[in-house]
Amino acid sequence: MNATVCIVGAGELGAAVADALARRECVARIVLIDDAEAVAAGKALDIQQSGAIAGFHTRLVGSSDLSRVTGCAVCVLADRTGRPSSEWQGDEALGLLKRIAPFLGNAPIVLAGSAQAAVVPLAVREAGVRRDRLIGSAPEALVHATRAIVAMEAGCSPTEVTLTVLGTPPSGFVVPWSDASIGGYALERALTQVQLTRLEARMARLWPPGPFALGAAAGRVAEAIVGSSRRSFSVLTMLGGEFGVRGRVGTLPALLSTSGIVQTRVPPLNPRERVRLEIALGA
Repeated sequence: MNATVCIVGAGELGAAVADALARRECVARIVLIDDAEAVAAGKALDIQQSGAIAGFHTRLVGSSDLSRVTGCAVCVLADRTGRPSSEWQGDEALGLLKRIAPFLGNAPIVLAGSAQAAVVPLAVREAGVRRDRLIGSAPEALVHATRAIVAMEAGCSPTEVTLTVLGTPPSGFVVPWSDASIGGYALERALTQVQLTRLEARMARLWPPGPFALGAAAGRVAEAIVGSSRRSFSVLTMLGGEFGVRGRVGTLPALLSTSGIVQTRVPPLNPRERVRLEIALGA
């Protein structure tokens, strides 16, 4: 695809997003932007040179110029360089969004970090960014990690497990087990309540995901946006009436396109799951 993805922040997470996107060859060019231009350029060159081994041809460049986001299909907010690298959060993230807004146009913004949930309401209320353009990708990493531990418990492949995650980070996630399945069969018929309780205890230790998992999740979400995927992804967004909640940040399945979130899906919940979700969302 002849599209460009810009990643703001060339820290550990930003590099992981760039590497994941490059390997999927879903865009023509990736621009890694950081105040430390030499670091951004070095990481971009290193990833591009690895393409000779991994077999991809995506072009990567590094820059310190925020105006390079002009015309990009997706802008990813990651982390700045440093020891340790740190995600763009709070007022710094808000200031950054205000700086790039004149160049960004209507391109969707992917928040790749695990601690960027608070950026969503700030961007909507103070920077005037439409809520459907703000997409937190970290929950997608949690979904895949949860599928992996469910598969271990059930003795199957993770590809056979279908589930979603709802709620808010860091500790308010809820898995609607009543809507999950294994190989097309209801998950609750394949696993006992004791196993589900054990899974929920293990799931609580899966957050926050590491930078490589977060990078892979952000890469998949960016690819889905560029390609207008027909598959839903669990993303963090500002709720607009889903679950009877407005103005709060929550995770739910969504369909993505070049304009951002085009449709959200509210899975059916049993009474126990609904109560737990209301508590998680502070409803």
